[in-house]
Amino acid sequence: MADLHDEPHTLPRDGELDDEAQAEAPFTPYTRLAVEQTALDVQEAESAPLERARVLLAAHPVADGYSGLPWALRHLPWYDLQLGEGAVATDVPRLRQGHVGALLWSLHLPEGLAAGRAVGATLEQLDLVRSVIAAHPEGLRLARSAGQVIDARHCGRVAVVLGPATAAALDDSLAVLRMLHSLGVRVLTLAGTSWASDGGLTRFGEEVVREMNRLGVLADLSGASDTTVGRVLALSKTPVLFTRSAARALRPHPGNLSDDLLAGLGAAKGLCLVPLTAEQTGPGLRDVADHLDHVRAIVGADCVGLSGSHDSGAAHPRGLTDASGYPHLIAELLDRGWPETDITLLTWGNVQRVLRTADFTARAAQERRKPSTARITELDG
Repeated sequence: MADLHDEPHTLPRDGELDDEAQAEAPFTPYTRLAVEQTALDVQEAESAPLERARVLLAAHPVADGYSGLPWALRHLPWYDLQLGEGAVATDVPRLRQGHVGALLWSLHLPEGLAAGRAVGATLEQLDLVRSVIAAHPEGLRLARSAGQVIDARHCGRVAVVLGPATAAALDDSLAVLRMLHSLGVRVLTLAGTSWASDGGLTRFGEEVVREMNRLGVLADLSGASDTTVGRVLALSKTPVLFTRSAARALRPHPGNLSDDLLAGLGAAKGLCLVPLTAEQTGPGLRDVADHLDHVRAIVGADCVGLSGSHDSGAAHPRGLTDASGYPHLIAELLDRGWPETDITLLTWGNVQRVLRTADFTARAAQERRKPSTARITELDG
């Protein structure tokens, strides 16, 4: 009976269970349910911004400011963008997964192209683009105006806007500019020519900008000198683009813009399309979001957009390696507190504004101004 006189075992108070006792505590169905519910709550909390992003993008898809797909396709003997094409980063299934509603297809040419080949090579690119769009009518549609971009979206197609093309493709001729416009080119990069150089625009360069305004061809100033940028901002009646430029304050890449240039772009109501490239924005998705935060803070929410830069030969941040990654980027911005109104401008509204303004300016200019017949030899000597 001695064991009856042992020290009685005292039950611990709430919260006083030691580690060993907790380890031996039974795992009841109720505690299992609580753990499972906690895991579900965490999963739902993590997925909430992504679901919000997808809902937003369904109504306001991405107008992607730069795709290198045309040149990438030149090197493939066979491809099918409708069913999916693993040899490139852009195809119709991934465009739909990423909620991309419009793409600017670059007609840029590779470095080292033989002199005198720019015009012919650009025409070859245009011929390829037309055949690609014709071969994928259920997914792609050529768009020449803001209205046609909207029409393509309403028909469930991804709108393809042609450009930017390289300024060398003009061969110093305004007549060539008009012919490229008639074939669908809507964006021209003003860099790498004698009339748009480190010294700025020459008299012929200024005439090119005026004729672009008359036609409705947007000026892309990525890669242009600061002097050229300043003169075009002052001269152009149509908003200008930087199709691949991020914030130099965050990453000192030569293609990125200083805060002063960004401020000037915002004052002129232009558009900075931030590229999804590791070299210009950083190795991760959050780095891209940092650039978007910085650019928006300086230029305003109505002057910043997105430039996938896929199939351009550039390395991309983790999570944004192909056209399907946009919902994750938008989820990150929502998580940072971006208003939905700012995101809809970022993805769709700002590109539409610039395209509409170009159309309106061109119609007004064509009533006042005839096609220019100026020659570079007359203006620049």
